[in-house]
Amino acid sequence: MIGIGLLFCTACGGNGSNPPENSNDTLTTHTESRPEPTEKAGIKGTAGYLYVDDGGNGSIPLLFIHSFGGDTHQWDIQLQYFRKERRAIAMDLRGHGQSEAPAANQYGIDEQAGDIAAVVDSLGLSKFVLVGHSMGGSAAIDYAAKHPDKVAGLVLTGTPGKIPPAQYKPILSSLEADSSYQKVMDAYMKKLLTNAKPAVATEVTNGFKKIPKDVTVTIIRNNFEFDPVPALKQYKGPALIISGDADKQPGSLHQFFPAIPQVEISGTSHWIQLDKPDEFNKALEDFLKKIH
Repeated sequence: MIGIGLLFCTACGGNGSNPPENSNDTLTTHTESRPEPTEKAGIKGTAGYLYVDDGGNGSIPLLFIHSFGGDTHQWDIQLQYFRKERRAIAMDLRGHGQSEAPAANQYGIDEQAGDIAAVVDSLGLSKFVLVGHSMGGSAAIDYAAKHPDKVAGLVLTGTPGKIPPAQYKPILSSLEADSSYQKVMDAYMKKLLTNAKPAVATEVTNGFKKIPKDVTVTIIRNNFEFDPVPALKQYKGPALIISGDADKQPGSLHQFFPAIPQVEISGTSHWIQLDKPDEFNKALEDFLKKIH
């Protein structure tokens, strides 16, 4: 998640941000009439049961990986749209949504990538396009580096670059302290949700509230320590970065990989696929046309 990297730094640094805009727009297709998937499956991951929303058929499958604090429902609009012509799958990462939490607080990026592998193998996916948002993008990068033969295309949105230890260690210290934890998290959420539609802000906030403090700190630490640059260099297949306003800062992933095509969608929060789903879907659809 960008906030686990750069946005945390700007949020804690007091650079200022606007609260979610007071728009009357509603996300009806997402919050009021979620589409029923044509199939649901439970899969045994490396640390417990994983919830999977699987449906559609046709062209090369899509597998969507959500961000920290999210779940499969953050991809409802994409699942509904792309299932018209292809198989589209979303999974709840460990400790999120309807998936089981690991017994030993194991939330490393490599462990989450292992859960992606468990889902891919259980569903018999020989070739697919992997789409990861934020922390889910980091897990997707790690999976693609280890299984490049299976990933026909890699799409990353809101996925952080690498933050130097000198920059993230003070943030971790603030999060670990009871006296400053909530202040840091509130500033972080405010920054992430700038420009969010009200329905998006509500759903995202509710999702974060479900994650206990110790799990939050563990996930943030693991994300800081993960370096996506060498992993992404190992993946040589087609890739796309879909970025928003929050990604335009030093150390963003695209600055490390200027050769990877980038689509910029402005006027959204960190959850581009929810705030402007039509533009997000168009960018993804254009990318899929190049995948064989």
